[in-house]
Amino acid sequence: MMAPLECATAAETAAVPKGAPLLKDELDIVIPTIRNLDFLEMWRPFFQPYHLIIVQDGDPSKTIKVPDGFDYDLYNRNDINKILGPKASCISFKDSACRCFGYMISKKKYIYTIDDDCFVAKDPTGKPQNALEQHIKNLLSPSTPFFFNTLYDPYRQGADFVRGYPFSLREGVPTAVSHGLWLNIPDYDAPTQLVKPVERNARFVDMVLTIPKGTLFPMCGMNLAFDRDLIGPAMYFGLMGDGQPIGRYDDMWAGWCIKVICDHLGLGVKTGLPYIFHSKASNPFVNLKKEYKGIFWQEEIIPFFQAVSLPKECTTVQKCYIELSKQVKEKLNKVDPYFDKLADAMVTWIEAWDELNQPKAEANGKK
Repeated sequence: MMAPLECATAAETAAVPKGAPLLKDELDIVIPTIRNLDFLEMWRPFFQPYHLIIVQDGDPSKTIKVPDGFDYDLYNRNDINKILGPKASCISFKDSACRCFGYMISKKKYIYTIDDDCFVAKDPTGKPQNALEQHIKNLLSPSTPFFFNTLYDPYRQGADFVRGYPFSLREGVPTAVSHGLWLNIPDYDAPTQLVKPVERNARFVDMVLTIPKGTLFPMCGMNLAFDRDLIGPAMYFGLMGDGQPIGRYDDMWAGWCIKVICDHLGLGVKTGLPYIFHSKASNPFVNLKKEYKGIFWQEEIIPFFQAVSLPKECTTVQKCYIELSKQVKEKLNKVDPYFDKLADAMVTWIEAWDELNQPKAEANGKK
């Protein structure tokens, strides 16, 4: 019988030897939440050196308590409306997709985002896993999207390129996204949750691989890191939640968008390590209500993304994303009028991003 899964305790993580924090001044941690952030106590040894951006979902009058000792900014819906004005309409309400406001407001090169029900995982030896450190290692090493290496990530210690791998491709390309996984509660859709209510993921696979060019993947936002300079403007988690006909597809939408843009711009996406311990299964009946249109729509959305072609004139993420919005409006509006609204929100998102992230010289010139 398989031993029951356990996450690391706060005492165990506190006992983990701490070296110099990687990218301490170059990375923000973005957390969407509706509750007090007690879960940070477990992550304290790993997260405390970094700045947190907390995006409060739902009722802005509710007080969110953050454990002492963390450096953070907290934004609620009133703050979002004040900062973005009319463009705040592109930020989802009553949905964890609101986290992408944190990506927009950050001024750091790298972002790590995690859900507040995700705890520190243990490897098979019982050692607590520093998910943030592994994500940083993934982002700082190249990717190999143009030719698959059968030893997976050739840049990891103890691995290399195998015989037959073209030498002209061994330099790799910059890694834009590091997609982590989860132990315990898998990231299932509602129908799978309903037929497998007690299933738990106990498989810790010590592996990182580059997702090949031309291959889409289901991106989960609960354990995700990315290079904001390389792909940030495309990390829009869409219009979800309150007032929208769909939910729980925010990270999927962003994942499909960033993948076709990374493929076009020659950037890499890695998946695998690190793991986190996902502690809480959401209600499958509530999830089904949020997902049911997406379950039908994805059968047309995915072929759309598989067929997307971006012109060579699209040389920046913003240009790629605006072009993608045009194609969404043209080709997905037949699926549902929602996609017209989503395409417009994609443009609004880019406009808001550019207003908040002007080059320093340009911003100074306007003062």
